[in-house]
Amino acid sequence: MASMSPLAFSVIASIVLTVLLNVALHLFPGSARRLQDRVVRMAERLPDDSRAEASRSNVRVVVPWKAMLIVSVVLTVAINVALIVFR
Repeated sequence: MASMSPLAFSVIASIVLTVLLNVALHLFPGSARRLQDRVVRMAERLPDDSRAEASRSNVRVVVPWKAMLIVSVVLTVAINVALIVFR
């Protein structure tokens, strides 16, 4: 059986991990928000933070997951091609 090239492995792994993360977020609604809240609480408890209470804004951040997937694949291919060329 032929071995898979590192480039193909990188591209496939990137796609699979991105899809799995998105499926997990859709299977557990609200998990992304809970994770965000937990990270914010951890950041607020840092000992070097001089602010008594962090101000919370009502800004909503929209993550374009399809664009992130495309950019991830393109960058993975570009980095691997550059590594192959400069060997």
